[in-house]
Amino acid sequence: MTADGDPKVEEEQVDAAAAESDGDGLSKEHVDALTDESQTRSSNHPEENRMTMMEHLVELRRRLMWCVVALLAAFGVCVFFASEIFDFLSRPLMDILRQDNENAKLIYTKLYEVFFTEIKIGFYAAAFLAFPIFAIQIWKFVAPGLYSNEKAAFRPFLMATPILFFAGGAMVYYFIMPLAWEFFAAFQNTGENGSRIELLPKVEEYLSLAIKLIFAFGIAFQLPVVLTLLAKVGIVSSKGLSKFRKYAVVLVFIMAAVLTPPDIISQIGLAIPILLLYEVSIFLARMIEKKRAEEDAKLDAELAE
Repeated sequence: MTADGDPKVEEEQVDAAAAESDGDGLSKEHVDALTDESQTRSSNHPEENRMTMMEHLVELRRRLMWCVVALLAAFGVCVFFASEIFDFLSRPLMDILRQDNENAKLIYTKLYEVFFTEIKIGFYAAAFLAFPIFAIQIWKFVAPGLYSNEKAAFRPFLMATPILFFAGGAMVYYFIMPLAWEFFAAFQNTGENGSRIELLPKVEEYLSLAIKLIFAFGIAFQLPVVLTLLAKVGIVSSKGLSKFRKYAVVLVFIMAAVLTPPDIISQIGLAIPILLLYEVSIFLARMIEKKRAEEDAKLDAELAE
């Protein structure tokens, strides 16, 4: 901690000012102003008593224990409702298949396949439900070492993260999945002419594909949070992001091709929202830079006075 931000040094300066007030003609109002300024800076400063390494480890263990307890509790609930969750996840596919065949179904070819599928469903659903608890515990571990203005700056990003993840998952479920599944189901040939080709999806494979899409979109939708944080700490700038736009387009489509099934619908469905979020990130970076410039100008004006 530097002397400029040390509360003890500021208190000594205030005491010295009070002691000199009689001899130098320093007014009582001036001393009170210095006292108020010192108290304000002290309240905005991280806690003075630094934790030792062992205390940090103990605190980290306590936060991790809360995360594990939350995950296990959510896992127990989600495993109990695993069948209902799987029915919800498979509804976009079954609605399409049953348009042509009312007896359409999912199959499994291994004795233990459904059991382990429900375990996976319980784990993924539990991680999704317990994510707010994880975020709160991480915040409680990090927050004591932050200034009050830093805490205020990070809170919006902490709230935006689960909202954007949910938005990405909702977009997959209600828009991308119906289009992609309809595209794949169109390759069936259930007529009397030619070879009979019928789609019989496996339980495990369908769950893996659905979860992959949900997490891919959920993580990709965190792009504004990541880039805005980087802009806030000065690692990236709006001009740099604008110049990188043409490379970003190529990288986004490559990432979409890797993360999604090999069909043009889901690839474009992932790429276009990411590119729009990239533009949103550039706008937010400009807003941050504008606000920082105004604060710098205000500080320069105060120093000039």
